[in-house]
Amino acid sequence: MAKVRITETILRDAHQSQAATRMRTDEMLPILPKLDQVGFYSVEAWGGATFDTCMRFLNEDPWERLRKLKAGLPNTKIQMLLRGQNILGYKHYADDVVDLFVKKAIENGVDIIRIFDALNDVRNMEAAIKATKKYGGHVEATMSYTISPVHTTEYFVNLAIELEKLGADTICIKDMANLLLPYEAYNLVKQLKAKIKVPIHLHTHNTAGIGDNTILKAIEAGVDIVDTALSPLGNGTSQPATEPLVATLQGTEWDTGLDLNLLSECAVHFRGVADRLSKEGHLVPKVLGVDINTLLYQVPGGMLSNLISQLKQMNASDKYYDVLAEIPRVREDCGYPPLVTPTSQIVGTQAVLNVVFGRYKQFSKETKALLRGEYGRLPGKVNEEIRKMAIGDEEVITCRPADLIKPELDKYREEIRPFYEQEEDVLSYALFPQVATKFFEYRQAQKHNIDSTMLTEDKTHPV
Repeated sequence: MAKVRITETILRDAHQSQAATRMRTDEMLPILPKLDQVGFYSVEAWGGATFDTCMRFLNEDPWERLRKLKAGLPNTKIQMLLRGQNILGYKHYADDVVDLFVKKAIENGVDIIRIFDALNDVRNMEAAIKATKKYGGHVEATMSYTISPVHTTEYFVNLAIELEKLGADTICIKDMANLLLPYEAYNLVKQLKAKIKVPIHLHTHNTAGIGDNTILKAIEAGVDIVDTALSPLGNGTSQPATEPLVATLQGTEWDTGLDLNLLSECAVHFRGVADRLSKEGHLVPKVLGVDINTLLYQVPGGMLSNLISQLKQMNASDKYYDVLAEIPRVREDCGYPPLVTPTSQIVGTQAVLNVVFGRYKQFSKETKALLRGEYGRLPGKVNEEIRKMAIGDEEVITCRPADLIKPELDKYREEIRPFYEQEEDVLSYALFPQVATKFFEYRQAQKHNIDSTMLTEDKTHPV
């Protein structure tokens, strides 16, 4: 039996990280029989930004994509990424919405649900974990990795112990910004393996150019599963490439047992997809380069490109390095949140406001919500002076934020009535009301052969 298992990310995170999540379902289906033969631990194929992008840019039903993927991968587990109480959106939803979403995801083909929270607030993961267990799915409880005075190895080991007690079937170290240095990875995995009984899964990127080494040191320390992406969409802001790792481990005690020839055949198909994405301007060369700013400022690659466009819009492109220097200060004032959706956008936007208008002369509504506790418990000590400037004498939320949200499903069901075709539509609408409504209109137009050329791509949305 192979010592190291591989989760292949090319159908989800690879094209999300490199090409704005623009791979179409019809580009996935022809290669599924070969992918299914490889023997991956799982294929990550759903969740993250794929759900929104399917409807918003590709005029596809994400649920229909999932059903087709399931049919084409009968022998391989399908994995998805879920943002805990945020599901796949950008705010917290009521528990009834979380429960139905997980139920429908599993019914339609998801086997493994990787559940994380941007703040590592376990309370924001509980509803999704319980629902996944209830409906027979595999819970991959996830720790968002970051570096700060609060985020020590001991912090992550204690967090993993807590997640295991909640019912995790595997624990994932989610290194979204490629900050986990190789020897730190070795140390963290060693300590986790000493305290945790369930398998450990490592997810990283190659943004800072250290991903391959981080994976290798984690393997030497005993990690059970790692994420990689087939070479046409591997490396750079994506995951380290699959084929080089398989070749590296051949003949060692960690041999994956995967067939390099078969992987190469799969790569040929995706090279064609990458060519199309390049021609259409979704896949740009800069996503393949090494960006050392990631290590210097602890800013994920996607956040860097977002900052550049924000500053451009404000005619303040010359302030780029000032903003990069401001981000760690804002992060400290806010109690050291890990920089992952949505906290990366919140901290980044506040840093831009501070540099352009003066420190804390303006607060975004999201920064106020973060400091008010609407997103959950902040990991470190908040700068109370800044909090008072942001929210005045408003009370800080200390309970689980979702406890304050009343059941929402009946309201969404009523609002969607004119478009309702399947129960899953209620969830699409709950998460992205405007995007889903446009998609439902497109779907109806297609069925009635109405000219739908007026439905154009919304190019303003940052995916």
